[in-house]
Amino acid sequence: MSLVARTTVPSHFFGALLATITHAHTLEALVRPLLELLQMATGMESTYLTRLDEPAGMLCVLYARNTGRLAIPEGLSAPWEGTLSKRALDEGRFDTDDVGSRWGDCGLARTLGLVAYASAPVRVKGGELFGSLCAASGERKPLGETASHVLALFAQLIAQQIERERLQATLQQANSAMTTMTLTDALTQLPNRRALLDAMQRQLASLQHDQALIAALINLDGFKPINDRFGHEAGDQFLETIAKRLRRMLRDSDMAARMGGDEFLVLATEQRAKANEAAVALSHRLESATRGRFKLDSALIDYAGASVGAVVAEPGCSSAQALLTKAEAAMQAAKRSRKRDASSAPPVGRIARYTWPVIE
Repeated sequence: MSLVARTTVPSHFFGALLATITHAHTLEALVRPLLELLQMATGMESTYLTRLDEPAGMLCVLYARNTGRLAIPEGLSAPWEGTLSKRALDEGRFDTDDVGSRWGDCGLARTLGLVAYASAPVRVKGGELFGSLCAASGERKPLGETASHVLALFAQLIAQQIERERLQATLQQANSAMTTMTLTDALTQLPNRRALLDAMQRQLASLQHDQALIAALINLDGFKPINDRFGHEAGDQFLETIAKRLRRMLRDSDMAARMGGDEFLVLATEQRAKANEAAVALSHRLESATRGRFKLDSALIDYAGASVGAVVAEPGCSSAQALLTKAEAAMQAAKRSRKRDASSAPPVGRIARYTWPVIE
């Protein structure tokens, strides 16, 4: 009995193909309809797309459509070197209606019961081999010229979709990186003023009735002499160390940000009944975190700590700027108090390589 290859496709084939290309926005949404159309064009029982993991040397079936006794399961994986896709690629011959006579030593083909097989490599930009688009049957099915063209066309469409998704992923990563960069202080890697105000506004809007938001503004008294005496690199290193200390003392729910220059701000949420007490405790913790010996590359500094103004947002407060202004006033009051205390204290002797003035 002569075997006649299919050379035509159903009349609705190209309409279905156009609809698929137009509406598919993901690889899976494109591939699954294409596998169905590929069965129409080839008459094969099974059509499937494989993915090559070249470092691992494995070929895996990503998506499959099975309509007959032959079934190629999704998730099936096999060593790349022993697959029909690899042999077809090496030989430059991508279809046969008698797998047994051509590649009879392929154990996986025998196990699955493949008799007819056709594939087209899916290559993306730069010639990278993504995998293969395949059609197989448990009985002899010669591949006609039209079906061969359809197979190659579909492999190209799939490659284009893969490239689009990769480009979209790259753009999303770039956009995410740019967003992060615009909301992050380059020196300390803490959120910057813009990110802090956005977060403060969101938290004020989402607070439960029994919750309160605490804002603690930190000013590094006497920071300017670091730059004047030891240079800007030492000043930057001092700011980085302060940022690290703040991170270590925060709870997971707290947020620290660099407002700019020598100012930082910490946000914390607390039960309203305990908020005032918590604000005082937070202020003490922040003063303690900024106080002590700082070993920099060009200096050893004993620092007396920062001025901290910790305030609790009033019930119904909806303005981040208003809360920030309140924290600024509290910090200035703390600074004045520390200056008065410093002026009445006895002189401090030199410590290590440099004795830091208590208040600027």
